Amino acid sequence: MIGKLLGKLVGDPNEKQLKLLQPIVDDINAHEDSMRGLMDDDLAALTYEFKSRINSGEAIDDILPEAFAAVREASSRVLGMRHFDVQMIGGVTLHEGKIAEMRTGEGKTLVATLAAYLNALSGNPVHVVTVNDYLAKRDAEWMGPVYQFMGLSVGCLQQNNQSFVFDENYQEEGETTEREDASAKFATVVGTHLRPSSKVDAYACDILYATNNELGFDYLRDHMVGSPEDRVQNGLFYGIVDEVDNILIDEARTPLLISGPGIETDRNYSRFASIATRLKPETDFEVDLKRRNISLTEVGSEKAERMLGVDTLYSESGEDHELPHLVENAIRAEHVYARDREYVVRDGEIILVDEFTGRLMEGRRFSDGLHQALEAKERVQVRAESATYATITLQNYFRMYKKLSGMTGTAVTEAEEFSKIYGLDVLEIPTNQEDKRVDHQDFIYMTEEAKWKAAAAKIEDLTKQGRPVLVGTTTIEKSQIIANLLKKRNINHRVLNAKEHESESHVIAEAGIPGGVTVATNMAGRGTDIILGGNPESVTAETAKSSSFPRRRESKRNGRQSDNGHEPEDPMQVWQQQHDGVVDKGGLFVLGTERHESRRIDNQLRGRCARQGDPGETQFFLSVEDELVRRFGGDRIKGTLEMFKWDEDVPVENSVLVKSVENAQQKVEGINFEIRKQLVDYDDVANTQRDVIYKLRDRIVDGGDFREEIADYIKTALTRAVEIFLEGDATIWDTQGFQREIRRYFPILEILTSEDDLIGKSQPEIEKELHDYVDTVYAQRELLFGDENLQMIEHSVLLRVLDRHWVGHLTRMENMRQSIGLQAIGQRDPLVQYRTMSYQMFNEMNDEIRNEVARTIFHLAPNIPQPTSQLASSRSTPLKSDALAAAQRIALAQAGQQTIMSSANQPRQGTGGNTTIATVDAPTHAADGRRLSRRERRAIERRNKKKQRSKAAR
Repeated sequence: MIGKLLGKLVGDPNEKQLKLLQPIVDDINAHEDSMRGLMDDDLAALTYEFKSRINSGEAIDDILPEAFAAVREASSRVLGMRHFDVQMIGGVTLHEGKIAEMRTGEGKTLVATLAAYLNALSGNPVHVVTVNDYLAKRDAEWMGPVYQFMGLSVGCLQQNNQSFVFDENYQEEGETTEREDASAKFATVVGTHLRPSSKVDAYACDILYATNNELGFDYLRDHMVGSPEDRVQNGLFYGIVDEVDNILIDEARTPLLISGPGIETDRNYSRFASIATRLKPETDFEVDLKRRNISLTEVGSEKAERMLGVDTLYSESGEDHELPHLVENAIRAEHVYARDREYVVRDGEIILVDEFTGRLMEGRRFSDGLHQALEAKERVQVRAESATYATITLQNYFRMYKKLSGMTGTAVTEAEEFSKIYGLDVLEIPTNQEDKRVDHQDFIYMTEEAKWKAAAAKIEDLTKQGRPVLVGTTTIEKSQIIANLLKKRNINHRVLNAKEHESESHVIAEAGIPGGVTVATNMAGRGTDIILGGNPESVTAETAKSSSFPRRRESKRNGRQSDNGHEPEDPMQVWQQQHDGVVDKGGLFVLGTERHESRRIDNQLRGRCARQGDPGETQFFLSVEDELVRRFGGDRIKGTLEMFKWDEDVPVENSVLVKSVENAQQKVEGINFEIRKQLVDYDDVANTQRDVIYKLRDRIVDGGDFREEIADYIKTALTRAVEIFLEGDATIWDTQGFQREIRRYFPILEILTSEDDLIGKSQPEIEKELHDYVDTVYAQRELLFGDENLQMIEHSVLLRVLDRHWVGHLTRMENMRQSIGLQAIGQRDPLVQYRTMSYQMFNEMNDEIRNEVARTIFHLAPNIPQPTSQLASSRSTPLKSDALAAAQRIALAQAGQQTIMSSANQPRQGTGGNTTIATVDAPTHAADGRRLSRRERRAIERRNKKKQRSKAAR
């Protein structure tokens, strides 16, 4: 009440924003006549003019009206599609870095061309992000002619390393793309103008269509390469995210992760799976369904200990410290995660199901042993756990874009999250035509069985009327329930769920045929409109012929002769009749069989009908046994209905009960928001560290000069050796330990080789002598190997050491994040503890990297031909002495390893040259500090004595 009163006094903020944009739309429209008068070449030439004006300093906002008018005219000429004024408002909203909420069928794909074209004029690439490969390819092919007409290039990325560039002169036969425009006119393109290309070429285009996953993984892979030529991305400047709520909200709980072989374990997951089947809910463990957490009771812990044969599950050290985690994962797999809901089993493999779209997520695996627990539960092969090589959340990936915007049919309910996490405001764009959708009040039944029976009866009644029906379910399992009921009633239907997702767009496009029934899991087929009467292109000549038979028979009965040959009606005319018939009967009926955790997903389902002024109806059939209702007071509601002896076959239409369901949704939305926000908070810590590591790695790959930094690493390590071993009075110095330590850094040590060399010297003097020796050795190596070869050694060592330690650090960070919740028991904020501990771990990792580089760098050399010049032959330094076989094998084993990152990135990896790395000399100590044999030491001593005699003779 108060909110409504304030709304009247203050006014609708959305309406205010729309009014502010209207003058811009008027300005765009003012240019329409002049654009129509231009020849094709002159219209296309405006792109060059716009770019010149921007390069001369003119603001891109000042060019917007002309640029938008030019794109509208190009679209009219090339596609026969003219942007409506409301679409212009959507385009301005996108350009301003906001989210445009546009109803289904309002032409979001066409709207994106406006902001994409305008922002590409600056010379920086624009990324148009879609939820799946089908939409990325469809939209690049569909909108490509507009961009190419205006002189801009268009690229497209697909999974499995496929990439394309739009080229109107290229034609690949055999592929048909169906598409519809914003004014319900349809076209079919046979073949494709997407020419296969390299990823580098696709990213170099002015506008790139790609999925969020492909973009994110390319970012990670670009920071795993060993050569700058292997990178593909060229900056994150402006992103337009289609179905922005799906990508930035629904997908945000699953971080992108590149993994590889981890440490093999001998964990018997099958044993834990067997234990989980014998543990009883409530008695042995408690389940938090909201967060999917498991808590063993004291009874359950004792039972698990007996079955495992251990004294306690909670050992703080040793081999048993992971037992609670393994038991809880097994319980979670057995009692929380359900087959055909969170995952499916196909070809002996567990494949995850996207809980929001119902699509299969091929290649994705749960981490931290949960996937192995599911494999053991389903008795398929248990695959080894993997190590994380690189990871990033979608939140932090998209926050790296200099400007970001988005489009969707449902964003207002998540406006707070968009604002707090991404800094994005939401603007509701008005529809081009009046909205005729009717949303009926929910029917609530006593039992699930009664709900399903009523839903099937309603569907049967609607099909008899000739109305198309879209049935929305929350899981694959539930879609099979309603499908079986429809089958028993002999109702023809199509089931669209994760098991059949490849054809989802085609099935959804056909969901509007008269009397057709489509059962869809959540929002499968998202991005494709449902057309009343069915897809016009599917109305074949045969269909038209069969539909014209009754009229011809009627003509004969009335004594009229039909035309010669009895030609069938025009297919489009048949479709128009079907379309009008469905419209007259009320349009598409959307029947939801359960409320989703998010109101937004329910709104998406409702939004599948009543597109562009068409009629449509929606209604949800619920039961108090539904999971969402049950978790938030379903038993209490059921008890009340039983008290009044309510007939379970009679639905309850009560606004109070419906409000309680919506309140339950809001509670779950709040919980899920906190989970996503927590993921961001924790990843922000890792993001800071990732930024430091990636910038360092980029410097290495780009050929940066690290000579001074590496010398400082060695000097710092030697200073630390002086402080540790030569502490206090000289009489108590650990000279042997000191000499053993400093020999780890040099293959041949020519100074401070004995205790006598230390006598009479202070710590600062020894330190200076060591630092000077580092400079001397570096200078000798530079003269001997040359600057380029020496830099190759430095970069190779730095990459190998950095990558290995970073991978280990990611694993430790994830393990810490999983266990940090225990800190809350001690009344400490887990996030604060995580920040503190991760900072310490990061500093420790940096120290380990520097130390390992310092100990390794002088033991390696490029494997190049020996120089024959007089200068080279006259320098008989230890750096040219013959390497002993044992030391050479050790160093070669170290140097021969590829970096972990390069190995993980093999599909895209290029060659980095033919120079290899070998050991330099025979050290008095091996690279790992091992003391050499007497024979080895004598060989070195003989060379040193010979050298001293030569010096004395000179």
